[in-house]
Amino acid sequence: MPGAVSLQPGPIALCALKPRLLLGLPAPILIPFVGDLTKPARTTSPSVPDRVVASVRRLHWSPVTMQRVVSMVARLGLRGQPLPSVPGRPLSGSQDVLRRTPLYDFHLAHGGKMVAFAGWSLPVQYQDSHVDSHLRTRRHCSLFDVSHMLQTKIHGCDRVKLMESLVVGDIAELRPNQGTLSLFTNEAGGILDDLIVTNTSEGHLYVVSNAGCWDKDLALMQDKVRELQNMGSDVGLEVVDNALLALQGPTAAQVLQDGVADDLRKLPFMTSAVMEVFGVSGCRVTRCGYTGEDGVEISVPAAEAVRLAKALLENPEVKLAGLAARDSLRLEAGLCLYGNDIDEHTTPVEGSLSWTLGKRRRAAMDFPGAAVIIPQLKGKVQRRRVGLMCEGAPMRAHSPILSTEGTVIGTVTSGCPSPCLKKNVAMGYVPSEYSRPGTRLLVEVRRKQQTAVVSKMPFVPTNYYTLK
Repeated sequence: MPGAVSLQPGPIALCALKPRLLLGLPAPILIPFVGDLTKPARTTSPSVPDRVVASVRRLHWSPVTMQRVVSMVARLGLRGQPLPSVPGRPLSGSQDVLRRTPLYDFHLAHGGKMVAFAGWSLPVQYQDSHVDSHLRTRRHCSLFDVSHMLQTKIHGCDRVKLMESLVVGDIAELRPNQGTLSLFTNEAGGILDDLIVTNTSEGHLYVVSNAGCWDKDLALMQDKVRELQNMGSDVGLEVVDNALLALQGPTAAQVLQDGVADDLRKLPFMTSAVMEVFGVSGCRVTRCGYTGEDGVEISVPAAEAVRLAKALLENPEVKLAGLAARDSLRLEAGLCLYGNDIDEHTTPVEGSLSWTLGKRRRAAMDFPGAAVIIPQLKGKVQRRRVGLMCEGAPMRAHSPILSTEGTVIGTVTSGCPSPCLKKNVAMGYVPSEYSRPGTRLLVEVRRKQQTAVVSKMPFVPTNYYTLK
């Protein structure tokens, strides 16, 4: 689903620096980053201004990489020109510099350890440990910055026609201010991205999709808008220049209720409303999230994001949480991370996401890839996404899955120790005949085989709020 990260031991990331932004030069330069994300880099090079060194330090690069960067900057002859600010909103998709959300400085001020994720600089954790943040979200509530997500509005009388030409869900049946998880698919049945589509009472569709697919999703929607417009359709696309805050946990609604006039008891899971939140007007509050807990995502004007975050943190129930907790929370909830657990080579049926296919859409077979996907519903697919549990060393992405006879039959796509269950949980793909819950398999971890059991998901029961 939109907005998570999978972190493995010994973090390795690809950070990109572009002189067009840092140095005011046009040529792109890509710099690999291999290092410890938790330790700031150091340099003693006197030929680079301190302000540039400080900017690179904030990305927490390794000492070797840091030295290469500053040496390159020195060779380019940088002198005293000021660094351009990097606004909270994204830059052109062709630019490879790390983007910053409107809360970037706020994160640094609160001890956020910044890492590169999907082209953005985001906090992986704060002063609390990853496990403490995870458990706090399950027991109280946490505030996540998910402003890296792509937010768009689809306008016009033919907005539903446009969206249903791209996704598998029944958008036409959504009630005012009701939303649904859906999937962009291609003609081969592969998943291009997962997204949430809300039919707002203001006469447009509000769409939230993944930061890692920002350019791809935007191009997909823009191309379809142009195609339909050329055919005379009434449709338009707007990129929403808002920040996005996720307040997640069993006490989230209680915390938020203190700052809104609307009765949140009337706002069930996957519904949305525009309201004033702690004095900030024009916020869209959607009852959803990526943790398996009750909670909301608040689309807030970028200029007011820090103000709103501070207001929420005044309640002692709320603490900041980062990408690490978000990843383990979504994995316990059995939620997919695009690029790991689903991708363009995975169909909704293989990904155990058949429930996203609208009943009317199944009958009409009028969505991309329907000719491939619909027969899979009635027949047998070669592989399926399953949950796995084991003890011992944690299962990680790319770990081989084997039959009890020792034959490699699949691969782990996401895995981590579960802070709630005190066991290791994972997702992966296995042939359909091995997908039954309770099936015993083997997983190779650190070149050693250990027993794993196919398990139902979610691993931890979800607590979404629904009307009784």
